[in-house]
Amino acid sequence: MKKLVLFFMAALVMSSSMPVFAMEGMDKNECLTMSKNCKDEVDSIQQKMKKISGEIKKGKKVYSADELKALHAKLKEANALLDDLSKPGK
Repeated sequence: MKKLVLFFMAALVMSSSMPVFAMEGMDKNECLTMSKNCKDEVDSIQQKMKKISGEIKKGKKVYSADELKALHAKLKEANALLDDLSKPGK
């Protein structure tokens, strides 16, 4: 009987810890959202756009609706900047 109880307790502990392991790779990029922890990051516009797109793909599992809006705005701003830089000079 004790073995059966221990088995079920171990199964319960293992099943409750699985979502934690699944969420480990789903961290927010604070440099993109709040400009924190950016001291050594220097990216080209294309790299920044790729990072922002990757963060947007994480969606509501990681970010709130307001944070996703801000990321979309930053992506739009980066696209506009790239378009301006791509125009021939006058």
